[in-house]
Amino acid sequence: MEGIDHKTVNANGLKIHIAEKGEGPLVLFVHGFPELWYSWRHQILHLADHGYRAVAPDLRGYGDTSGAPVNDPTKFTIHHLVGDLIGLLDAITSEGEKVFVVGHDWGAIIAWHLCMFRPDRVKALVNLSVPFIPWNPNGDMAQMLRIAYGEDHYMSRFQEPGEIEAELAKMNPQTVMKKFFAYRDPEQMYFPKGKGFRYSPGDSPVALPPWLSEEDLQYYASQLQKTGITGAVNYYRALHLSWELTSAWRGAKVMVPSKFIIGDLDLVYHMPGMKEYIHNGGFQTDVTFLEEVVVMKGVAHFVNQEKPHETNNHILEFLNKF
Repeated sequence: MEGIDHKTVNANGLKIHIAEKGEGPLVLFVHGFPELWYSWRHQILHLADHGYRAVAPDLRGYGDTSGAPVNDPTKFTIHHLVGDLIGLLDAITSEGEKVFVVGHDWGAIIAWHLCMFRPDRVKALVNLSVPFIPWNPNGDMAQMLRIAYGEDHYMSRFQEPGEIEAELAKMNPQTVMKKFFAYRDPEQMYFPKGKGFRYSPGDSPVALPPWLSEEDLQYYASQLQKTGITGAVNYYRALHLSWELTSAWRGAKVMVPSKFIIGDLDLVYHMPGMKEYIHNGGFQTDVTFLEEVVVMKGVAHFVNQEKPHETNNHILEFLNKF
C-alpha cells in the first residue's frame, strides 16, 4: 500500500488510527465486520488518484484504534460509533466542512445514522451491502433475525459475551478470517454451538477467495490476533441498547444524496423482505434523496474487495456530481 500515510488522531476519548492518501475533497471510508481500514485499500488509491483526500479509520474496537472499553458492550452503541466519526472529522477537517462518506456493512449502518443525526456534516453518501433500516417498534435487528432464523443465526450467537469468542478460538486467526471472507452463500450464516460455521466446520479447510491474497489475509489475521474479536462483536451486543436510544428517530428520513450498491449473492440481500424493501419503494421513501440502487451480479458481501474496479467507478461517478 505504497504512498498511504498512517497516523493516530485523538478523538472522542479514543486514539483512532487512520490511513490517508491524496488531496482534495475528503472521502471518509467506514469499514464493516470483521474488517479494517485495509478493506478500502483499492478505493483509497483510486480516489486519491482522482483528486480526493481518502481517509479510512480503524473503527472502535478494531485494529490499531485503541481506548475503547472492550469488556463493556454498552460503549458500542450507534451513538458512540457516530460520535467517533464526528470527533474524527472535527480533528481532521476545517470547521463546518462537509465530507463525502462511503460505508460497507456495519460501516453502512453507521453512515446511515451519521446522515440521520448530523446531515450538516455529509455532502453525499455511497453505502454498500446494508440498506437503511428504519426504526422498528417490534424490536432490534438481532431480535427480528432470531425470530426469523433461530438461535444458531450468527447475530443470535454473537449476543452472549465470551461465547462466540470461545468458538472462534478453536481456529487460528488466519482460518477465522478466511472463513468469513470466503463466505458467499446467499443463505444466512449460522454458528451451531460446538460446530463453528454451519457450512464450514472449524476443522474443514476453505480456499482463499481469488480477490484476497495471502498477504492480505495475513494482515487481517495479525490484527485479529492482536485485538481479539470482542470489540467487533460488541456492535451486535449493543444492538438492543442502540434500538432503545434511537426510538426518538422513529419515522426519521435520511436527507442526504445517496447511492446504494449490493451484490446479488449478499446474504443481506436475501434477508426477509429485504429485496421488496429495496426495490418496491420503501427504501426510496426512507432515504429521500436516494439517486440510484446498483445490484452487482454474481457478487457476494465484500463487494468493494471482490469487485474493486467496478466499485471504484460507481463511487467516483457519484461523487463527481457534487
